[in-house]
Amino acid sequence: MCDLLVIGGLGVDVRVRVPRLPLPVVDSVTVDPIELRIGNTGAGVVLAAHSLGLRVTVVDTVGVDPAGTVVRAALARTGVRAVLADDPAGTRRSVNLVDPGGRRMSLYDPRASDGPPPFAAARVAELIRDANHVHLSIIGWVRELLPDLGDLLGEGVGSSTDLHDWDGHNPYHRPFADIAELVLVSGAALGDRAATVAGTLAPRPVLVTRGADGADLYLGGNLHRIPAAVPPGPVVDTNGAGDAFAAGIITARSRGATWAEAAGYASRVAAAACTHDGMEYPPGLLPRD
Repeated sequence: MCDLLVIGGLGVDVRVRVPRLPLPVVDSVTVDPIELRIGNTGAGVVLAAHSLGLRVTVVDTVGVDPAGTVVRAALARTGVRAVLADDPAGTRRSVNLVDPGGRRMSLYDPRASDGPPPFAAARVAELIRDANHVHLSIIGWVRELLPDLGDLLGEGVGSSTDLHDWDGHNPYHRPFADIAELVLVSGAALGDRAATVAGTLAPRPVLVTRGADGADLYLGGNLHRIPAAVPPGPVVDTNGAGDAFAAGIITARSRGATWAEAAGYASRVAAAACTHDGMEYPPGLLPRD
């Protein structure tokens, strides 16, 4: 039995520290050493939840390529159980431009491959039955399996998804929102429509994340403001903060916290994640209390 099953979302991040964002239009810019490491949203949730003490399993596709080797090696270092299939399209990757204040811009290459999902619905269902909570990454092959997983996720298994920069209209995201018990979404593209969009997802709790401005928890028709936590050190990289936030909520809820308590705790987890360069968190960095 595992505490958390993360479905999809593994990849690598090419981290580039830049002098400022947006970059000036020039022929070349000298930067610090460019790093290649495990990244993308599923990996962020997996690694943060593992650091918080959860027993984690992840199922996804990874390419037989140098980037895939990076992902496999990072997962092996944690001891996280990984159920992986080879992806002929290669490993998903992002180029993350990070300014001196830790603010980032991500260029995402999903490497979507054609064809059916790499795992049979029965195999994924078997993994779900062995989990207390399931987190769905908004990956193409996961979306195709959602109709087969709906009944399972309604049978006492907690579930969540992060819609990232959903604008409230794009139909691609809606099946994830409709199936999950908890929906997280960035407020970046929602603007002042956040309350309206959250209302369309009721009665499930919806967390609209706003970075350094905290988060809005919509629950039972009420809005709860979740203030941002003060980072325990200098902010060096905000990449993965949202994933750490999701892991914090899942962890707190698994230990009996209310939704508001869980969101407050998640805010502290995300703040601590911003003080570390990358998603492989050293022991003791993310708060467990």
